[in-house]
Amino acid sequence: MVITAVTNLRVAVAGGGLGGLCLAQGLLRAGADVAVYERDTTLAGRRQGYRLHVDARAGLALQACLPPETLALFQATCGQASRRLTVTTERLRVLHEQVTSDPGADPYAPATLSTSINRLTFREVLAAGLDGRIEFGHELARYEVGPGGVRLHFANGRSAEADVLVGADGVGSSVRRQYLPDAEPADTGTRCIYGKTPLRADLALPSVVRDGFTAVVGGHIGMALAVVRFREPPQASGLSPAQDYLMWALAGDGRGFGVPDDELTALDPAGLHALSAELIRTWHPDLRAVHARADVDETFAIRVRASPPAPAWPPSRVTVLGDAIHAMSPARGSGANTALQDAALLSHALITAAADRADVVAAIGDYERQMREYGYAAVAASRQAEAETGTRRNRLLFWLYRHRSG
Repeated sequence: MVITAVTNLRVAVAGGGLGGLCLAQGLLRAGADVAVYERDTTLAGRRQGYRLHVDARAGLALQACLPPETLALFQATCGQASRRLTVTTERLRVLHEQVTSDPGADPYAPATLSTSINRLTFREVLAAGLDGRIEFGHELARYEVGPGGVRLHFANGRSAEADVLVGADGVGSSVRRQYLPDAEPADTGTRCIYGKTPLRADLALPSVVRDGFTAVVGGHIGMALAVVRFREPPQASGLSPAQDYLMWALAGDGRGFGVPDDELTALDPAGLHALSAELIRTWHPDLRAVHARADVDETFAIRVRASPPAPAWPPSRVTVLGDAIHAMSPARGSGANTALQDAALLSHALITAAADRADVVAAIGDYERQMREYGYAAVAASRQAEAETGTRRNRLLFWLYRHRSG
């Protein structure tokens, strides 16, 4: 792949998540002056989820943006590809089962990528080579657009300037809040408690969850379980130590959790683990045993929010990507994949415009037109996955069946 050298472009990226880091990699690879401003003090500064499903959208984006050695690092430290998808009852009676892998496709190649990745490991991979480009402890408070650029003001009192500002700062984006206030994500009513159980030698996994992704359909609450077995231990490549684990998630309408919503989201990890144990107290003993062996301190809860389809807006030197503009339910596993797709598309648009001395704002407008089309289509598909069938039980089954991220 030929990389055009660009030295006349300064880009500020608000947010050091997956999309923001991937964008920075693509821009830096072309020679652009890029800085990532992350509100947390480290990449591991807060709980952010565990297992993510990545597909060809992510694979092609990573191939376009990452140096070959960083792409190889991703491929080495991702999870072993899942082989099976199973739907069961809470008593582990199998309702549906299918083989998920295509024996003729390489699940680790960019164009046919289909595997899992540990989120923190992935962020560390995407941050590789960005030394001096990531400014931690910089939460964007506001920005000002001038004739030739954008001035950023941070909560710590500092400021910075750039030709372009990209809001990659997630579902609570401060960039979107100032730039597109009517695009605020709405609460879907779905709540999820995430947990993580290390795959220790003495842990007896139920046979239905050993080789892939499992959706357990309960009454008002369902459970998703998926193993992450690293192809190579991340610590062998100098990344943060991580061992193989089982990701589990209890999901459903917030009313099904049996406690007021403000109480649910205020519970500490021990309280969330205890509540989730109570919710599955009548389920199969093997499921309860896996839950009981969890690393309790890694338990956390989220409100699931989804973005409304915002009407087209006039392009400017400010733009957005990922959850900042098209936040969606975890159903269908598209959130991370579309964020990475955004990053590659925007990187290409900015690099091409700068190299040709063309109008950067026009290039951003072209990116936004395409991004809205596929981004809001992904949001709509995730909503459909939660509401496609009639009963609450079947809606939950369908949601969990399509759920691929963690």
